[in-house]
Amino acid sequence: MLCVIWGLTQVVLKLAAPDITPLMQIALRSGFAALLVALLMVIRREPLTVRDGTWRPGLLVGVFFALEFLLVGEGLRFTTASHMAVLLYTAPIFAALGLHWLMPSERLKKLQWFGIGCAFVGVTITFLGRTQSTQVNSMSDLLIGDLMAVAAGVAWGATTVAVRCSYLARISAAQTLLYQLAVGFVFLLIAAVVLGQTEVRFTGLTLGSLVFQSVIVCFASYLAWFWLLRHYMASQLGIFSFLTPLFGVAFGVWLLDEPLEFSFIAGAVLVLTGILMVSGYSWIAAQMTRK
Repeated sequence: MLCVIWGLTQVVLKLAAPDITPLMQIALRSGFAALLVALLMVIRREPLTVRDGTWRPGLLVGVFFALEFLLVGEGLRFTTASHMAVLLYTAPIFAALGLHWLMPSERLKKLQWFGIGCAFVGVTITFLGRTQSTQVNSMSDLLIGDLMAVAAGVAWGATTVAVRCSYLARISAAQTLLYQLAVGFVFLLIAAVVLGQTEVRFTGLTLGSLVFQSVIVCFASYLAWFWLLRHYMASQLGIFSFLTPLFGVAFGVWLLDEPLEFSFIAGAVLVLTGILMVSGYSWIAAQMTRK
């Protein structure tokens, strides 16, 4: 379900772009979602304080969060939603590599390394095989947007590593998310003002996008994601999220009329193979032991 929601996210941002820029959408959704998370914490009687020593790592993950979505918002001005959906989800590779070196419990086995390689090759094939879309002005614009998408993936991977390797891994998912949303809102709103991207036309599509982005994406899905990070290995979760680009490209084909190419099918097979090798490692190892 998270992969379906996140696969649709970039497409919705692109659909509403004529009425509100992606950067402004992301800034506003972060602010709205921060209010919802704070309200949830009040209802649960969770402490709203920075005196517990979490403000430093909270500020760090908030900056990474803001950087990720600044790159996403700007990147969508140059590249397609499909490219963004595929390249942004290189993040699990960077997260898995970082955690491999920093957390002994997250060390990757040989088969998992091979799975990461397969998934990365699959994403690369999906990216390289796509042709220029009519939604971008030139191949140079496409390249700029794609590079921003990869950089956003690095920032997302850094966020995951920072959460797992700090005290944030032991506090509530809501508090961790609130740090990211609140800091992200401030930084992204400033960026929108500086870049002159504050104009908003309140159409039905604009309002629908903001509700979807704020309530479903930033509030519900992110809370679920951080809960998962606290209970399961981040490397396995991250590789499994490679399903998201498949949904992202599928939604791009359906809603934005982007072409479906053979490279996507070939890349999808490799991505799914990589997911099986990493997420299903324990099962595969058990089967091999029986033999």
